[in-house]
Amino acid sequence: MDRRDSGTIKIPADPPAADNTGIEELYQTYKGYAFSIAYRMLGTAADAEDVVQDTFAELQLRGRDGIQHVRAYIAKGVTNRCLNLLNTARSRRETYIGEWLPEPVSREYEGPEAAAERRDSLSYAFLVLMERLAPAERAVFVLREAFQYDYAAIAEMTGKTESNCRQLYSRAKRVLQGERSSRRASGNAPVSRQLLTRFTAAFTAYDVDGMLKLLGDHPVLVADGGGREVHTILRPMTGRKGVTALLTSRRVMHYLHEWEHTAGLVNGGPALIFTCQGEVKAVLLLSPDGSGEQIEQLYLMMDPAKLTRIALPPDHPVQPALPEE
Repeated sequence: MDRRDSGTIKIPADPPAADNTGIEELYQTYKGYAFSIAYRMLGTAADAEDVVQDTFAELQLRGRDGIQHVRAYIAKGVTNRCLNLLNTARSRRETYIGEWLPEPVSREYEGPEAAAERRDSLSYAFLVLMERLAPAERAVFVLREAFQYDYAAIAEMTGKTESNCRQLYSRAKRVLQGERSSRRASGNAPVSRQLLTRFTAAFTAYDVDGMLKLLGDHPVLVADGGGREVHTILRPMTGRKGVTALLTSRRVMHYLHEWEHTAGLVNGGPALIFTCQGEVKAVLLLSPDGSGEQIEQLYLMMDPAKLTRIALPPDHPVQPALPEE
């Protein structure tokens, strides 16, 4: 039985704080926690940051009177704002040109003390899977799985009954397990540095045989160009031959080979970051199969609006801009 189903999990305790703690101190204490909830629920850092700002602005106007658990109060405010955004975002994404992918982030929004469950739920493959959930399912699953709130607390945050929350959590788990099984992927585990190094070598050398050995039986490459005039594939490419042809072609997606690339940490795991004159142009994230030895999913992010929170490694050389003619 999942240890979260025992009903013994308690609301995470607030750090000691006086009743007169100022809003700035509360913001510094809880902003990372608030963002980590919002980002997992929304899949976009920009919207998550807006939600955090709105939550603390409301808290500043309201004051702390009557609030016993500040952390739980903030989580509730974040959850409700995220649910409102998710319900409107679904209709917008139906008209999105091409595939919609979550926004990758490389900043460490949580400290090293973050729980292992929370770190796993930050993986890019996990965020992609979460897109299969309805808004209420996603909210309940994030609060339960990643932040270990009990059902009573989740019911209070979402305005639903404990029984309903249990049903939503079970339904979400079935959906995600079904997706993981159909994709033959490990779900949360990031690609290893060794596997990324081997992939980079095959990619750089246009090595068809090497790439075929690295890809699983049913690989899928999904690209997000932002619905703008960013040249990329509009539909997922499936199959070993098709994905290999895209990645090793000197004509199709040739820009990836023309840009500089470096390994960086994105969503808690190694990824390839492509740059041109010091500007991040794309990020390629890989998801391994259950064995961790082969690649099953490849996610290519090229939407400029979703690349603003990708930081280059400190030792990455930045080329100076070319002089204007």
